Amino acid sequence: MTGPGRGSGSGTRAPLPGRDRLARLLPAPPGVAWAEGSTAPRAAVVGGGIAGLTAATALAERGVQVTLYERDAQLGGRLAGWRTRLADGSPATMSRGFHAFFRQYYNLRSLLRRTDPALTGLTPLPDYPLRHGSGRRDSFRHVPRTPPWSALGFVALSESFSVRDLPRIRPRAALPLLDVRVPDVYERLDHVSAYDLLDAIRFPTAARHLAFEVFSRSFFADPRGLSAAEMALMFHVYFLGSSEGLLFDVPSEPFPQALWDPLAARLDRLGAQVRTATAVDEVAVTPTGGFSVTAAGGAEPYDAVVLALDPAGLRSLVARSAGLGDAQWRERMARLRNAPPFLVSRLWLDRPVRADRPGFLGTSGYGALDNVSVLSAWEGEAARWAAGSGGSVLELHAYALPQDADRETVGKELLGELHRLYPETRQARVVDARHDWRADCPLFPVGGHTDRPTVGTSVPGLVVAGDTVRTGLPVALMERAATSGFLAANTLLGRWGLRGHDLWTVPGRGRSAGLRWAARRFGAAYGHGGRGNSGRGGAEATGP
Repeated sequence: MTGPGRGSGSGTRAPLPGRDRLARLLPAPPGVAWAEGSTAPRAAVVGGGIAGLTAATALAERGVQVTLYERDAQLGGRLAGWRTRLADGSPATMSRGFHAFFRQYYNLRSLLRRTDPALTGLTPLPDYPLRHGSGRRDSFRHVPRTPPWSALGFVALSESFSVRDLPRIRPRAALPLLDVRVPDVYERLDHVSAYDLLDAIRFPTAARHLAFEVFSRSFFADPRGLSAAEMALMFHVYFLGSSEGLLFDVPSEPFPQALWDPLAARLDRLGAQVRTATAVDEVAVTPTGGFSVTAAGGAEPYDAVVLALDPAGLRSLVARSAGLGDAQWRERMARLRNAPPFLVSRLWLDRPVRADRPGFLGTSGYGALDNVSVLSAWEGEAARWAAGSGGSVLELHAYALPQDADRETVGKELLGELHRLYPETRQARVVDARHDWRADCPLFPVGGHTDRPTVGTSVPGLVVAGDTVRTGLPVALMERAATSGFLAANTLLGRWGLRGHDLWTVPGRGRSAGLRWAARRFGAAYGHGGRGNSGRGGAEATGP
């Protein structure tokens, strides 16, 4: 592998994917550019979310005969959208909810550039504001993007993390956050909960609740149940290891129109078959070393299979496919867990919100409410409805809900918290509402890293992709899904002598040589007492 930002053969610098000069290039594995004619291998991709669409695209671009199976009627996975009609007769698109397209999502952006080279379908939001129920606010708009100035700038500007709090922090306990490497971060911190790591560091309570709890809940989990390794990786990707900053873009139209319809059309042009509303019943290894994929219409033969499913879908398919993988792998897949349920509530109101309300606001201390999006401020379809009706379109999210929570009760609570947060909505009439309750996100529990699948398996030609997959790279969330899709495709392309695809990541280690040395020399050790997700002292840092 070449050094950061370098080409693989000529010694010339490859174009950087963003502003970070330390972004890391993983050059494409070499091979033939195109699989010719009837001898081209056949691959089945099971799952039409980001990971599956990435793998299917990467394979089809090299001439592989691809069939993509998606259980639902629409593509996109957790970024899917579907048409609906409102009570006033207006057509609209409902979706799985707001997602932020951060600037360091290099590989996801590479996928989207296949159909939108200039990424004109994404629009930047000017801020990433946070607000606590006590009235405290934080913002990343004016925080410098390059570490360590980003961290220092956040402390200087934050209402929840002041210079007065610095003497209480345990520097040794915080050092591991300054040199995050994969897989080392999992070996050091996977047995500790995110809550307990912050407790050991003695982060100020206000900052923990406002800034870091908001971030950890973006993994759809309570900090007490989230691996500290995932939180440390998140700090590295978004804050301490990358100079792309914490501001982000959003699609300027609903997900299907902006992202997936154009990509599906491109797959069609490449000769791939996209079969929506088609669930796969079983994947079997054939005596000749290939695969048989059984879905509606019967079984079909393939040379390779990509499993790009959420944890529940992967567990279920492996359980139905008796001979797939060895016993140890099957046991690990059976132990995969889903994160707690979440609720997306979209409201079409008969009046606007105040003009200064941000397009997105992260919240803490507002009951179950985790964030509010004013879609009509940035999404074209919502903006057109608002302009025609004089109203507004809002979206409310609640993450990590109790398994036995009552959906109607949670929905009413979100509406009440919206009224507290944006008082002008109290007098608004809800023209229509849509609610989407799901529990299909991956959980990254304390001690769960070794159970998660890797891209490769013990079965030649069988690979796994998705945001639950261990990639060995500093990526998370949507970017992990896209990166794993490219890695899965590159693994198969390499088997067939076909050229792979370049990948980029944020730097693979801390940015400062001095801080890396200090983290290795003085970083705190965390005990393995099995108490990591109790929230009651599960991590004990040594030193002051």
